Amino acid sequence: MTAEEFWEKQYRAHQAWGGRANPLLVEVASPLTPGTALDLGCGAGGDAVWLARRGWQVTAVDISPTAVDKVRGHGLPITAEQHDLAQTFPSGTFDLISAQYFQTPLPLDRAQVLRTAAHALHPGGRLLVVDHGSIAPWSWNQDPDTHFPTPTEVAAELALDPAQFAVARADRPQREATGPGGRTAQVTDNVLIIRRAAA
Repeated sequence: MTAEEFWEKQYRAHQAWGGRANPLLVEVASPLTPGTALDLGCGAGGDAVWLARRGWQVTAVDISPTAVDKVRGHGLPITAEQHDLAQTFPSGTFDLISAQYFQTPLPLDRAQVLRTAAHALHPGGRLLVVDHGSIAPWSWNQDPDTHFPTPTEVAAELALDPAQFAVARADRPQREATGPGGRTAQVTDNVLIIRRAAA
């Protein structure tokens, strides 16, 4: 199964996904002056919609045509594009690039994608990476020995030039998450913010 086939199957099977913005995106973006934003792996568009309604010029990309069509269906001025980020990356530069739970069970050089994203930031722009840091009861991976790379490990893997890019945040907050059927659980998020140096 290709990556496109895998994620297309997921989004066709879970039509309710993507109805709300991710809380860490809201926390980070709320105090920022709206500018240009890129949503990597946008899914059904909850984050892109939230940003667009607050005045951001949003480009939203996903590998799943169903997800991209759902974003377009919101009727907001969002540029929605289908990309296999292992092969292509959207053009332009951005003030905020968000990679929310940009994790996959399939092979992907994720570090290269995030490195490309960092270089697509405007001077002073931020790359926000939020990863799963724990297993929820509804996670597809229930292996208790799973290693979730810490934000510091992710930053090291990107190997960005410290003269151009600085780690503005690297922590592992906990929150109560709501899963399918309204189930709740305490989960850990791994949060990394990379800031590009101002011109």
